[in-house]
Amino acid sequence: MTLIQSSDLDFDQIKNNLKTYLKAQSEFADYNFEASGLSNILDVLAYNTHLNGLIANVGLNESFLNSAQLRSSVVSHAESLGYYPRSKTSASAVVNLSVTTTNTSVSAITLPQYSTFSSSIDDVSYTFMTLEKYIGTNNGSGTFTFADADGSTDITLKEGTLKTKTFIVGDVADEQIYIIPDPTIDTSTINVKVFDSVTSSSFDTYTDIQNSVRINDNSTVFIVREVPNGFYEITFSDGNVLGKSPAAGSKIVIQYLSAKGAVANNGTVFVSDNQISVGGTDFNITSTTVSNSGGGNEKESVTSIKSNAPIAFATQQRLITAEDYKAIILQRHSSTVEDVISWGGNDNVPPIYGNVFVALKFKDGVAASVQTQVKNSIKTQLSDNLAVVSIDTVFADPLESFIQTTTSFNFDPDLTGDTLETTQFAVQKLINDFFATDLNRFGATLRRSQLLAKIDDLSPAILNSSIDIKIEQRITPTLNILSDVAVDFPIKIAAADDVVHSVTSSAFLDADGSLVFFRNKLSDTKLELVNLSTGEVVKDNVGSYIPSQGKVSIVGIQISGYNGDNIKVSAIPANQSTIKPLRNYIMKINDLSSAIATIDYQNTADTLSS
Repeated sequence: MTLIQSSDLDFDQIKNNLKTYLKAQSEFADYNFEASGLSNILDVLAYNTHLNGLIANVGLNESFLNSAQLRSSVVSHAESLGYYPRSKTSASAVVNLSVTTTNTSVSAITLPQYSTFSSSIDDVSYTFMTLEKYIGTNNGSGTFTFADADGSTDITLKEGTLKTKTFIVGDVADEQIYIIPDPTIDTSTINVKVFDSVTSSSFDTYTDIQNSVRINDNSTVFIVREVPNGFYEITFSDGNVLGKSPAAGSKIVIQYLSAKGAVANNGTVFVSDNQISVGGTDFNITSTTVSNSGGGNEKESVTSIKSNAPIAFATQQRLITAEDYKAIILQRHSSTVEDVISWGGNDNVPPIYGNVFVALKFKDGVAASVQTQVKNSIKTQLSDNLAVVSIDTVFADPLESFIQTTTSFNFDPDLTGDTLETTQFAVQKLINDFFATDLNRFGATLRRSQLLAKIDDLSPAILNSSIDIKIEQRITPTLNILSDVAVDFPIKIAAADDVVHSVTSSAFLDADGSLVFFRNKLSDTKLELVNLSTGEVVKDNVGSYIPSQGKVSIVGIQISGYNGDNIKVSAIPANQSTIKPLRNYIMKINDLSSAIATIDYQNTADTLSS
């Protein structure tokens, strides 16, 4: 007996399988299915089978983090791994605030919490505010300068609209659900107060459990999680675990900022919306911008959640491996930190045991004072509580390596309506975008074949392409002092060649005021100093380089000046096909990179001269 095929899920194929089965039965041996009412019944059966197969397939995909497509499914799987995705993030700015008066009798004034400021960005006004109160101290002549509890005059303003949600705690037997119906909430700004009763003025302040290290019976913590509809739910202890639980009849007041996200970045001027009273007279607040607004962002993307959740789960809330540091720092400080890399002191050059080195790549616009606060927070709240005893956290700055690409490609104008110049521009833009999106992070690897494939796919008129690569480090030497200069490349560089100089520098002025540059000798790792105008070798030994270590040493040289902000030292990589810098190096494209096309008509026959 012919069986119905069950492996096909396409509607037409399902229907054909049903007809094939029925035709094999004696009752329908010569039946014309297309001209009968039975065809409609087969349509319904095929549609039902197709729909059930589709639902089963989608449902199965949503059951796993890697294959899930719906945000609600991805968020749910992440939470089961102990990872809570980042909410929308408010932009932050740092300002100095002061009030100038003629009052010398008042010693101090207070800037209230949630004081508002306005900033115009692209002709749109945004509201920024303080998240805590600040004390302004009189300098003796009537000018009050505001500072935080630690004495810092750098005051952080957060973009957003202040919103308040109030709940009354029901009976213990009731299932308590506290939903904040606002998908634009910045969860890092949530302030939870639990009052003893509706009329009570005394309250306990509850903190986010992610900011807690130790929890006991008296801890006051809450958990905030994203629910399937995009809103956020606040949950508390049940009284048995996770500390205290709000008692029945209590009043819960939740305040938070509703954020605009990335559109509020790059604010430059912040004007106070209110005056402040000093001795009964109102005065304007003067705001001086220390750093423009930055760090505003949208909700964490599905792709990011899928990547970060398994790593966060592997850390188990402890700092042991390099990945632990990356996962926890990104989870706690994703609003300001874009990327993290860490390595043990044993892997450092030279080795420094007892330390873990951490490099942070901050988002654009994050002020230096905010960067310092983040680093201090990592040390005091994370390293001191979660890391191995006797292991200290040392921060290393991100280092930049500049890649110069010289791209050549054959171009057939007959295969496109674009001009040669337009295509050259498009190729260089593709390369710039590739560096900005794919390589602008720690641990990125430039694989030349991948970039060439993108170039070849850009236009049918691009017949083939090739790229020559150089890597560049930049130095800022002390002028007019005879000294040694060391340049470290993050990769192995090419050995000495008999045709091409592997190491070269940009021009600079020597002690005599002559415009010179250095390069390695052909077939030799020694460096020579060359007059830029005449090409004459001024000194035949001013240092050397070690290809296997990427080290260039300039010895006994006196530099009296140079153009721009630095001297550029470039080298040919030992392997141009794969560029993978060490540790805290980030690759950026060099402005001198170029793309040059050669006209190549495919329908033109080749000829050889006699």
